[in-house]
Amino acid sequence: MNNDETSEGVRWLLLIHQLPTKPAYARVKIWRRLKGLGAVTVKNSVYALPSSEETREDFAWLIKEIAELGGEGFVCEASLVDGLNDGEVRALFGVARDEDYAEVAASARELAAKRSSSSRAELAGPVARLRRQLDEIIAIDFFGADGREPTEGLVSGLEAELQQEEEAMSAEDSESPPAGELQDRVWVTRQGVQIDRIASAWLIRRFIDRQARFKFVPGTGYVAQPGELRFDMFEGEFTHRGDRCTFEVLLAEAALDDLALAAIGEIIHDIDLKDGKYGREEAAGIRTLIAGIASSHNDDNQRLERGAAVFDDLYRSFSGKQVDK
Repeated sequence: MNNDETSEGVRWLLLIHQLPTKPAYARVKIWRRLKGLGAVTVKNSVYALPSSEETREDFAWLIKEIAELGGEGFVCEASLVDGLNDGEVRALFGVARDEDYAEVAASARELAAKRSSSSRAELAGPVARLRRQLDEIIAIDFFGADGREPTEGLVSGLEAELQQEEEAMSAEDSESPPAGELQDRVWVTRQGVQIDRIASAWLIRRFIDRQARFKFVPGTGYVAQPGELRFDMFEGEFTHRGDRCTFEVLLAEAALDDLALAAIGEIIHDIDLKDGKYGREEAAGIRTLIAGIASSHNDDNQRLERGAAVFDDLYRSFSGKQVDK
């Protein structure tokens, strides 16, 4: 995270302002500026950003614009003491950014649907605009919202397909180590693991690297150490690609040809990407189980341990059905 923190928690910048009722466009203009800065509403006419030199400057310019429009306002730096806590404000940022990512993801899926009937020249411009839009959202994603990885995967997948046509090679294939180099490694992922990360960790330790060690890091700002493999995180060796979740990417890269694992991958896809691609009836139950594990355990290792039991049972169930057939 690029904002300043103290031992007591996050320092917040709060912009408190008032605008005249006329002209009407003034409110729209300031609202758009606040949205562009990534600020969230914590109370009527009170907007928050994590405190940093950059956000202080952003708010300072905005106060100037408000004054020029006939309004007034001021900015204060604060630690939250009562009412909203830091976690709740972080959650507001997560919700706001996930809404932004959802818009980009929807546009990316529309372009992907047109892929077979459109030429590279027709798609290059829209994909480039989508990338710029995504980069703008990432710049104001101060706390690493969950929607970032799947959306990045969709846009990167479109870019990779266009690159393939031009250079007859896939950029994503060159990013992953050969399957033989996946043993006895440190596997790094984002803190606060959820469905795709829990399932992927189970897959790694159960079928890819039985000596795997897991490391949990902040969603942004982490610099990988030599020898580490990152999964389900921005610029990771194994993460969302195209419309595939991380679990599906790991299955393909490790060449795991197993119908039971493929079925689990479809469930994880439907839960994580929420696009209903496979329509797996088991998704709702597994979603509830994993949500219960996440809400009951703050420790990521405990979440992996509890989740592994769920996926062990699920795998045995699917394997048994194959035998029965």
